[in-house]
Amino acid sequence: MKKSFVKLILSLYLLCLGTLSFGQILSSGLLKTKINIGEPNTLKITVSGLNDNEAISADKAKLLPYHFHIIKDKISRDKEQYTRVIDFTIYEEGTFNLPALDFKIGSQTQKTIPYTIEVGNSVKDGEKINDIMNNKQVDLGLRDYWQLYKLYVLIAIIIICFIILAYGFIKYGRKKSAEKKSPANQTIKALEKLKAKKYIEKEDYRSFYVELIDITRGFLTSQYHIPADVLLTDDLIDLMKKEDKISSENEKIVEEVFLRGDQVKFAKTIPDKSDAEKDYKDITGFVKRSYRDIEFDKLRNDV
Repeated sequence: MKKSFVKLILSLYLLCLGTLSFGQILSSGLLKTKINIGEPNTLKITVSGLNDNEAISADKAKLLPYHFHIIKDKISRDKEQYTRVIDFTIYEEGTFNLPALDFKIGSQTQKTIPYTIEVGNSVKDGEKINDIMNNKQVDLGLRDYWQLYKLYVLIAIIIICFIILAYGFIKYGRKKSAEKKSPANQTIKALEKLKAKKYIEKEDYRSFYVELIDITRGFLTSQYHIPADVLLTDDLIDLMKKEDKISSENEKIVEEVFLRGDQVKFAKTIPDKSDAEKDYKDITGFVKRSYRDIEFDKLRNDV
């Protein structure tokens, strides 16, 4: 009784002090000071006479002590009044203190009344707790099992798809990348660029054969490891025949094109348009067929 009277006097004192000193009235009320474990309780905090001032307090996670589990935290405000209603509960038995809470109103800080809450256990020692209803056996169908385990199934499918994609990328992606970097593919691109320059159509045969032979020399060096980029034409032809890395068909094409190209470069002959087109076509075919020479050479070395 004395405690209640003291709290009442303290509340009136703080109310008067707030009214006289700041012009705003901060009040708080606790619904119950005694509750059972898990029973909801309510703390209501009101600030009146704001006169457009802002009332600021700690957020939901930091306002109440650790043991107080917030169920609902609702704030309403207008120009003159701020109201905060907090529904909470406590899941432990014992006595817990709800300390004075700080509220910043305008440039001043005011505190609420501290409270003490006693939390009891409605179940007596030794008392048996019975379920309201007996456990019931439920038969699950395929749809029920799907609802229970669909997340795990979907995760497993995603993992399997990822593994398949990774395997395909490692196996085929690298292979395609290697193919793009192969001497044959690079040479085909160089020949296409040569064709796009339209030397034959412009009858600039010297420029055509200079670039065609340079491209072919680079291909022979990178694909067959023949030092074609430093050898004269006659020496190159002799070396090709001696090493026998190129098939006779391809060897004949290279020899004819190189000899004709030298004659054109040194202005000894002027080729026909059909000869230039045929030489371009033959070199392109030679590059595309070159893999056969490489495979045959590997087989011969293995034997």
